[in-house]
Amino acid sequence: MPYSILLVDDDKVFQQEFIASFDDYSIVPACSGEEALKILSKPHEIDLVLLDVMLPGQRGTKILKKLKKTKPELKVIILTGYSNKDIAIEALKADADDYLEKPLDLEKAAAIFEQYLKYGTKRSNLGASSIEEKIARVKEYIQRNYHTQVSLNDAAKIVFLSPKYLSRVFAKVTGQGFNQFKLSCKIDKAKELLQKSSLTIEQISYQLGYQNIESFVRIFKKFTGKRPTQFRKKKKK
Repeated sequence: MPYSILLVDDDKVFQQEFIASFDDYSIVPACSGEEALKILSKPHEIDLVLLDVMLPGQRGTKILKKLKKTKPELKVIILTGYSNKDIAIEALKADADDYLEKPLDLEKAAAIFEQYLKYGTKRSNLGASSIEEKIARVKEYIQRNYHTQVSLNDAAKIVFLSPKYLSRVFAKVTGQGFNQFKLSCKIDKAKELLQKSSLTIEQISYQLGYQNIESFVRIFKKFTGKRPTQFRKKKKK
């Protein structure tokens, strides 16, 4: 299965030309920043985002800040016309990972995509994949969507297995139940944020997808034996 690129641009002609030029990738089009944020708020397999500066509604630079706040690890490339180059450079200095000018230099664009997408290699053909490869794909899917409510049905769809069968083989291969693995991913991410960021406990709770801080604190303590504040203080000593 090819890597997925979320193309955020309201120019339908550009979208069509881009899809035709980069058919090695799975292109998910969005015509506005709001639509892009909605796509990314749900369980997804987006590997890279191409974000136009000039969009209807909120500008691309504002969408970039929102996107990076909720998904800081997701790579974002800004798209800009030559006349807006200064805006792209400003975005690059802030949160963007790279930028491309329109009209696209296809060779340059392809090289940049390969750089951010593991040199353009494709995921294995799921139809011919072993169970171990499918479970690895599901684990990656859960880890990528740690902040959303990934269901067993969602995961089963991406590897073409029944939910019941996936549940059974997931536990057999990983030694953990599906829901247990989801929770452990959230806790691992929480530990990382507590150790490496200056985010407040409430901000971390929000980034992990919890509706309230009390739920996060309770679950974190159940897994680690410590409250988040205690864990952070211990690691700083």
